[in-house]
Amino acid sequence: MSKIYQIVQGVGAVLLLVGAMLQITRWELSPILYTIGAVMFAYVQVMSRCEGKNLIIRRLRRQQILGAVLLVFAGVLMFVTKHNEWVLCLTIAAILELYTAFRIPSELEKEK
Repeated sequence: MSKIYQIVQGVGAVLLLVGAMLQITRWELSPILYTIGAVMFAYVQVMSRCEGKNLIIRRLRRQQILGAVLLVFAGVLMFVTKHNEWVLCLTIAAILELYTAFRIPSELEKEK
């Protein structure tokens, strides 16, 4: 992953986290912060390539991309719902992202 992608992903993750924390206080700009961060984070997730023919890694990449899409969808839910439905979507996305963050490097290590 290039240095620019790492910076975009890091800034996106920070904005995502800050936006989610501030959403609890109902600050009107928190959905904007969260959604911008989620889009930045998801963009890097989708654009990063994982070459190879390993079916397990390809499946994990699809799960990772689904998690990224759900992060963005949680941002949309912040805008269109009046309650905390976005929290469920964020929780599912976080579980998928956490699972794949550990499993993909493990599978790549097994290939070597």
